Amino acid sequence: MHTHCTILAALVFLALLAGCGNERTTVANGEPAPPFELEELAGGTIALDELRGQVVALRFWADWCPFCRREMRELEPLYQQLREQGLEILAVNVGQDRSRVERFVDRVHYSYPTLLDPDSAIARRYGVIAIPVTFFIDREGIVRGRILGESDPATFEHMAAPLLDSSASIPGPDLTSVGGMGWPLAGRREYVHVGLTAASMRPTPANGQPIPPLADQRRR
Repeated sequence: MHTHCTILAALVFLALLAGCGNERTTVANGEPAPPFELEELAGGTIALDELRGQVVALRFWADWCPFCRREMRELEPLYQQLREQGLEILAVNVGQDRSRVERFVDRVHYSYPTLLDPDSAIARRYGVIAIPVTFFIDREGIVRGRILGESDPATFEHMAAPLLDSSASIPGPDLTSVGGMGWPLAGRREYVHVGLTAASMRPTPANGQPIPPLADQRRR
């Protein structure tokens, strides 16, 4: 029953984003990160422009995501380790009300900011069609990479370290990210470039067979 509810929530999420498809853009590596200002769960607002000079890991999540709870808890020690070097993690909840977000945060216990995107407007601005997904934004506000799907601390640190190290060369537009595809039907890990289309980002099940478009699934 829980699996069915999770899949239904994922399909509803897709439908909400697809319903406003005209607003969705694709954020490519090497492009400026779209600006935003969102309400913080703890009070007040956070604007991306205010964080210029820091490395920002912008994470999109929801409580029905089967990978988000473990991943967000495991990233907390790394956040405490790297925040003095200039790392900020922003956990953007997509499409859920404040009470649900509060219950999730109370259970998971992490300290980095939680932002509210109740109408999914910022998720659409970043072209999000699967969660969890993490965008890495350098100190100048440029998108430099992405983890699509579940991230472990080692992968997260591997992506963030070059951006935190001022002596390191800035990753170019071919930087790839790796993550387990964060979907109930996902079954393998793969490399993903920033800038994929919605069609190419559909999850891949464990048997390796592509998942048909949602319209085809509805006809079955």
